[in-house]
Amino acid sequence: MIQRAELEKYLNTLLQPELFNDYGPNGLQIEGKQEIKKIAFSLSATRHSVACAVKENADTLICHHGLFWNFHGVRTLTGPFAKRVLPLVRNEINLFGYHLPLDAQIEMGNAATIAKELGLTNLAPFGDHKGSPTGVKGVFKSKIKASDVKTKLEKILNHNVLHAVSDQNEIESMGIITGGANSGWQDAAYEGLDSYLTGEMSEHDWHESAESGVHMFAGGHNATEELGIKNLMSYIQAEFSELECFFIEHNNPA
Repeated sequence: MIQRAELEKYLNTLLQPELFNDYGPNGLQIEGKQEIKKIAFSLSATRHSVACAVKENADTLICHHGLFWNFHGVRTLTGPFAKRVLPLVRNEINLFGYHLPLDAQIEMGNAATIAKELGLTNLAPFGDHKGSPTGVKGVFKSKIKASDVKTKLEKILNHNVLHAVSDQNEIESMGIITGGANSGWQDAAYEGLDSYLTGEMSEHDWHESAESGVHMFAGGHNATEELGIKNLMSYIQAEFSELECFFIEHNNPA
């Protein structure tokens, strides 16, 4: 058993949310029990993940995608939103959400984990959102066929990968921003990188990236962002061995 304040301090020290001007609040989003024994982890705070946390008697739910976003504006506690929020409140379950801080964390974040699995070296911060990096960039130890990169990504992500093919058959470097960073290939092109990975791809980005000499890969929003939250669970288990932790899978890893 640990105190909520102890967990909150650890998370904020590891992920440094104060460095990001995010799309919503990072950190503790719903205050529940002070004493924590069992933590659920999930990519998103959905009705499904909340119901699983309640069913398994978790004291805390930690997600990459929390409940509160600037683009939603003020919301009433009614309808589908209420079915996410109210079970957490009624069962005194703490909700933590970390968005861009978990994308960008250079050692165990979403982008860094994929980069390491791919074999990228010389990892450095990449991308910019209002002054803060949102991913990582790196170089391959030796040139690699673009088709081989796609195959490796599909194995790492366990998901189909879209590939906008540029004129060059081999790849030396890559920028990675997970999730919905469709336009991030422009940062890759500006920095002289010859490939870029994100979660989603629009029609115009498909053509424009390839025509600009950047191989663009899209491996699914959820699929590119599950590794970071799973890493975070491992870090917490190592730091607080007395806690029981479990991961909630989503039905549709789009």
